[in-house]
Amino acid sequence: MELLITYDVETVTPDGVARLRRVAKICEGHGYRVQKSVFEITCTPATRLRLEAALAHAIKPDTDSIRIYQLDAGTFSVARHLGAVTKPPHDEPLIL
Repeated sequence: MELLITYDVETVTPDGVARLRRVAKICEGHGYRVQKSVFEITCTPATRLRLEAALAHAIKPDTDSIRIYQLDAGTFSVARHLGAVTKPPHDEPLIL
């Protein structure tokens, strides 16, 4: 399954900055950063459940927001890019 994850974490407080780093680190462990707060992730349904649980635990729901879009298989490979971009290797293993 392909997911597009976007997030907006409050960074006015030191705790908010720490939450932002936690959210980014969780996403980096599952996929590829394509913009500052946007990740493309290829995963299984079970991995998605673990990912969502980790993200829900990392944020403060009254100030932070995460959006998860499930996309049709193959969407990443046909995405059009404008400007300075790199093509994440979604078909290769993610090595951390």
